[in-house]
Order: sequence, then C-alpha cells, then structure tokens
Amino acid sequence: MNPTKSPSPAQALADALAAEYAAIWAYGVIGVHLTGAARTAARAAEAAHRSRRDALLLQLAEGSGQVPADRAGYALPYPVTDRAGALRLAVEIEERTAGHWRAALAHTSGVERNTALAALTDCALRATRWRRTAGVTPVTVPFPGRPA
Repeated sequence: MNPTKSPSPAQALADALAAEYAAIWAYGVIGVHLTGAARTAARAAEAAHRSRRDALLLQLAEGSGQVPADRAGYALPYPVTDRAGALRLAVEIEERTAGHWRAALAHTSGVERNTALAALTDCALRATRWRRTAGVTPVTVPFPGRPA
C-alpha cells in the first residue's frame, strides 16, 4: 500500500481480512489455555471471526479485489502459557481487529461501511467481555479500535 495515498475500499477490506486471519489463528492458541465458559467463549469468538473471514473472502473475490492469502502462522506479541496470558491475548486480538475495522470505516461506504461498523462493534463488545473475564479494569474503552 502506498502511504501517501488512501487505500481503496477493497484494500481496506483486504487489510481487515488479514486481521481476521490472525484472529482465527490466535484463538487456536487462546483456547488451549482456557476451560469451561471461557473456552466456550473462545470457540464462539473463533467461529465469529471465521464467519466474517468467509464473507469477506467472497465479497473481495466477487469484486475482483486482491484477496490476501492466509499465512501458515503468526507471531504472538508474547508467549501464552496460561489462562492469564490467553485472556490478555484475547483482549489484544479483539482490539487489534477492531482497529482494522475502524480504519476501514474511513474508506468504505454503503453496505461495506455497515459491515465494517458491525465488525468493529462485535470486536469491541467481545474485548469488553474478555476484559471482564480477565478482571481487567476498566472493562470498556472510550473509542474502540483507536490506537492508545
């Protein structure tokens, strides 16, 4: 992407797709360290990200946009070895994914913008739930998806 030029709607959605790929991969790591209701929530989160990924793949392919390929693996920001680390990563992955969807809002309109707003909202709500599960305060942030 050219840093001096605004991304096209297709590029903004492709960037969000790359974030969805990473979220799906991260939930594989997260779920291993959780049990009970938290593990169920991680599975539901992964399913939501998979569903959004699948819809984006179709949308980008039909629109003849570039469809980024999923990578074989992703680097974690830190080692995840226990429940606390898994919950911390769950919050972070939702915040990062929300950031990509927030960025897409500025470059989309109509149905694509509605999709981006719904995804941003979904990620923000899930991050709040993970913060609550982890005992992190505050549980909400003023502007989800905005860099700190």
